[in-house]
Amino acid sequence: MLDINLIREHPELVKKGAAAKRSDVDIDKLLYADEQRRKLIGQIQEFRAAQNVAGERIAKEADKDAKTKAVEEMRELKEKMKTLEAELAEAETTLHALLSLLPNMPSDDTPVGPDESGNVVIRTVGEPTKFDFKPKDHVELGEALGLIDNETGSEVAGARFTYINGDLALLQNALHQLALSILTDEASLSAVIKEAGLDVPATPFVPVIPPLMIKPEVFQRMARLEPREERYHIPSDDLFLIGSAEHTLGPIHMDETFAEKDLPRRYVAYTPAFRREAGSYGKDTKGILRLHQFDKIEMESFSLPEQSRAEQDLFVAIQEHILKILGVPYQAVQVCTGDMGGPDSRQIDLESWMPGQDKYRETHTADLMTDYQARRLNTRVRRDGGEMQFVHMNDATCIAMGRLLIAIMENFQEADGTIRIPKVLQTWMGGRTHIGK
Repeated sequence: MLDINLIREHPELVKKGAAAKRSDVDIDKLLYADEQRRKLIGQIQEFRAAQNVAGERIAKEADKDAKTKAVEEMRELKEKMKTLEAELAEAETTLHALLSLLPNMPSDDTPVGPDESGNVVIRTVGEPTKFDFKPKDHVELGEALGLIDNETGSEVAGARFTYINGDLALLQNALHQLALSILTDEASLSAVIKEAGLDVPATPFVPVIPPLMIKPEVFQRMARLEPREERYHIPSDDLFLIGSAEHTLGPIHMDETFAEKDLPRRYVAYTPAFRREAGSYGKDTKGILRLHQFDKIEMESFSLPEQSRAEQDLFVAIQEHILKILGVPYQAVQVCTGDMGGPDSRQIDLESWMPGQDKYRETHTADLMTDYQARRLNTRVRRDGGEMQFVHMNDATCIAMGRLLIAIMENFQEADGTIRIPKVLQTWMGGRTHIGK
């Protein structure tokens, strides 16, 4: 949710930002509701003062007729108050509804564009993998080695559910161990920070196993419920399955206040994620690229406002560090206004090279929300000088398991159909060097 003072003082700037993010929220209607609200609050305060005066007069009045007249005036004041309070409630409802729909302002350096065609590649690391044989895609590799079983997954749960078997399940576990070994270790984080040239504290991430379900009102406060058709809903309990761990990590401190010394606060969670993928019929239906259920390691942080951009830079540095030590070629992309989420102010994606598709595909995203979510969640910080502020929030993918498994399978395949295990993962794979040998 945007600061109402920003909208009052810079309405044209807010209109420009909303339009760039393809939002049609009526800013003028929002400002009118705000003006009405403030005017009605003033009128109600005046009537309450008048009620107090009338009440004192009734208490002191000795003359019967005069007292009767004062009581009648009090009754009229109460009736007018009821009308004004109803009008105030209507204005507040309208204002809150419009504020809830208004997206976050894009950062100054976010490119303006209508959709993913407006995204900008900001760096490329590594060259697309070359082979002296015709490479296979992950579907063919997975089926040949018995690692992926979409057919049984469909029979048991329906389309776009799968079984990940054997060594590929072990490889996923190895990726999980790799991520935790970096995120929860101060020395490892310090090395990442130094490598990236950042000036941020090496505060370790707290590992969390969060709920996989969320109440609709909390989902709304996270500004992540929409598009609702993408969510799995359980009507009997009025709960939604999360589409990412950030959905239940973000509210972990709703209606709480941090002390300045306690920030940044960082969390990491490894969970399944559930998405209906509505509207994507026939798109990426083979293999494990686009499933209804998939696993992710997600990062979330709460920081001081002036530190939030550096916090996002840290998240991206962690993502890049993991891809570099795995040896997966990738490109970093700055996402444009028309392709980013409503709560996001700045979004950076990493796209890993996938030889089986002969293209880069998104495997990581890092979202800076500024104070947009914190306002909705009422998550604040008390500065050392006593000032209260809303915190800034970041979330980012550490590892999207299915997609990174694809990148490893396709980039590290051998001519004999086996798959090399990246050296950094071999410790968690019993020292083995290949899958399929």
